[in-house]
Amino acid sequence: MKAAKRTVGDTSAPDYLDRLRFPVDPWRLVETEFSKEDLGVTETLFAVGNGYLGLRGNVEDGHDAHAHGTFINGFHETWKILHAEEAYGFARTGQTIVNVPDPKIIRLYVNDEPLLLSIADLVSYSRVLDMREGVLSRDLLWRTPSGNRVRVRSKRMVSFAQRHLAVMCFEVTLLDQEAPIAISSQLLNRQAGLDEYRANPSPDVIADPRKAEKLEKRVLEPRLHHGQDDRIVLGYQCAASGMTLAAAMEHSVDFEDDYDTVTEVEEDYAKQVFRARAKPGQTFSLTKVVSYHTSRVVPPRELADRCNRTLDRVRSEGLSTQFEDQRRWLEEYWAKSDVEIGGNDAIQQAVRWNLFQLAQAAARGDGHGIAAKGVTGSGYGGHYFWDSEIYALPFFTYTSPVIARNALRYRYRMLGQAEKRAAELAQNGALFPWRTINGEEASAYYAAGTAQYHIDADIAYAIDKYVRATGDDDFLAREGIDILVQTARMWADLGFWRQIPGNGESFRIHGVTGPDEYTTVVNDNLYTNVMARFNLRCAAQNVRKLQDRWPDQYARLTSRLGVTDQEIAEWERAADGMAILWDEQLGIHPQDALFNEREVWDLANTPAEKRPLLLHFHPLVIYRFQVLKQADVVLALFLQGDYFTYEQKKADFDYYDPITTGDSTLSGVVQSIIAAEVGYHELALRYFWDSLYVDLGDLHANAADGVHVASTGGVWSALAYGFGGFRDQGDVLSFDPRLPDSWDSLTFRLSQRGTRVKVTVRQEEVTFTIEEGPGLSVEVRGERFSLTQLQPLTVPLENQGPRLSGAPDATAYHGTVRADGTVIRPSLPTTVNEETTMTHEIQLDEVVHHYAEDED
Repeated sequence: MKAAKRTVGDTSAPDYLDRLRFPVDPWRLVETEFSKEDLGVTETLFAVGNGYLGLRGNVEDGHDAHAHGTFINGFHETWKILHAEEAYGFARTGQTIVNVPDPKIIRLYVNDEPLLLSIADLVSYSRVLDMREGVLSRDLLWRTPSGNRVRVRSKRMVSFAQRHLAVMCFEVTLLDQEAPIAISSQLLNRQAGLDEYRANPSPDVIADPRKAEKLEKRVLEPRLHHGQDDRIVLGYQCAASGMTLAAAMEHSVDFEDDYDTVTEVEEDYAKQVFRARAKPGQTFSLTKVVSYHTSRVVPPRELADRCNRTLDRVRSEGLSTQFEDQRRWLEEYWAKSDVEIGGNDAIQQAVRWNLFQLAQAAARGDGHGIAAKGVTGSGYGGHYFWDSEIYALPFFTYTSPVIARNALRYRYRMLGQAEKRAAELAQNGALFPWRTINGEEASAYYAAGTAQYHIDADIAYAIDKYVRATGDDDFLAREGIDILVQTARMWADLGFWRQIPGNGESFRIHGVTGPDEYTTVVNDNLYTNVMARFNLRCAAQNVRKLQDRWPDQYARLTSRLGVTDQEIAEWERAADGMAILWDEQLGIHPQDALFNEREVWDLANTPAEKRPLLLHFHPLVIYRFQVLKQADVVLALFLQGDYFTYEQKKADFDYYDPITTGDSTLSGVVQSIIAAEVGYHELALRYFWDSLYVDLGDLHANAADGVHVASTGGVWSALAYGFGGFRDQGDVLSFDPRLPDSWDSLTFRLSQRGTRVKVTVRQEEVTFTIEEGPGLSVEVRGERFSLTQLQPLTVPLENQGPRLSGAPDATAYHGTVRADGTVIRPSLPTTVNEETTMTHEIQLDEVVHHYAEDED
């Protein structure tokens, strides 16, 4: 699916998809030809889910598959992390999302001949993910070996309205000859996604940390299995985590002639086979309704009762009600969330697919986190990262705040374990785990995991954004404030004061890792310090807010946590004294205290087969160079943009963009936003394309592991914050648009404190229309306006901001002298290109030569 490499100046829409196979449709993802060559990718692209339950886009026959997958958010197994060399405080408990019993299998036999798509004679084929209906459908015409044409139609839905419900419909119509048919509908415990007949394809030759840990031992231990009439129930308990699950399925048949049913129920296997003799023109319709319920403590038998209640309700309400509720839920979702790109249906299709994935990842999480792959795959083990707070929650905060609130409440429920983790690392307050499902740290590699202390500030940032956007002071006073206080305490304890000659005291933070995982365990990482400063100030401001406005809540807070005025003042002092490093020689913010002393990795001469770097080089090799996995300083420029001038942003972007590999899907959206802000409009668009098609085009060659949820959230941010020029760092929403030259218009929605405003940016103007609520104030390039429901407001635009052609010059700093007198030259590890590697002797010669020139 990947396209050829594009140049920066090419602003035409990319063609990452084969448009004969995947035609353009603004509301649907359509596949017109089945292929077994990219099953992993299409299983991800056509997955359906609701944030709680997810079904990969496996075909119904259950044989042709890359990785079978049915996942439930937060349902996981635990295992002991074995370290080759132990040390105090290392993560002890691994967690991996469990592949639960698979309900998708509906196998068809005509004259005892099975329908297997990979070998079938398909006269026609179409598969459609409809993003307005929330339904995956398939329509194919199969010519059997005996020449009988058979029309097979199916639908699959995971309900947004009923959290625990999935529905599958399967219709068979013989067109030519009468024949016996059999439909085998199954519920199969595959154990870690394996095919029941053979193992899945062999694992990758190169170890990939992005994939889930493979569990070798049995995970789901049978606790119950029974079938009665058309309903079957299976129950399990995880061997180590103790989590429990029940899954139930019920069938109904619509067929005008007689048919018989055979039922089999075993511990790991349940099926009902429906057999009939069908005449030409007759349609055999099978409906399969499935329910899942899970728990940490409730026994499977009680969960089975809950499944039965769900199925009873569906039977009472009728099937049509479920599809209508799904359509109605999505109608409301799109009314709040849709982003419209004027005049380009291909871009529109991709944008909506990304926004639809956000709903599928989180809509009915209802108290769970947002996993890095949502419920579409097992990548990253189903863990929650900082991705949620920085990349996904801004979208939900401004479009569906209830979903944002639920995700933040999950962090609150983890607070007790975060406090224990901080104590284990000899810190006060709370330290949230870098990656987790159950609240325990699951990152075995502390240098690029636990050391990313900035996750505390990222969570605080999301809380602050949510509260300011919604006015939900109840959440702040009862839950959010505890997180703000305990994270501020961690920063105040982690940092220390140091006297700087001529500059007084500064507050320093050592031994941490920033967002860039190619540089670890450093001192004064810019992103960490900038976000810690925010966290400290945010905690102080909100504690004082409670003190002034809600004395009773403030009294409860002081009773719970013992907060004092002296402590608040110390947070403010630490924030004011935070070390924000600046390199006078290069005129940039160094990523950390020693970053500019490292050699610059020569990305231009790095072979494509050596990318991404993390799969081809030992971490210590990468750590010795100036090379970024993802935006670090540039992300700080976006999240805390009010604290940097335009000149600083441009200088920092010019320096860091050329040494950023893009090996992380988190990077492109941020680079797009800042590129747009400082004026690199062509580059901003290129980064946007690369983010928009991360999964649709399989640009990182790992879409088979599941949707990159953070990237889908980042797509919205790139549109709203980047091209829409939206900023929310002050009390009033502000706008400074950067619409691409090739776009007619961009329309997006924002909800603030009960008011939803539609923002439409055109080349010559920006228009605000109140769609719901009383109104609000906005700023456009420094001028304030009041919006009401009476009429839309249109503000003329003289331009779309500064316009800089091309991209930062990757060689601009080559030959520049560092503060220590050395000269910046790009280089490579010896194993990549020995001839271009800078040896220690060459570097030393250059230093001596430079000092000799100074003496002259």
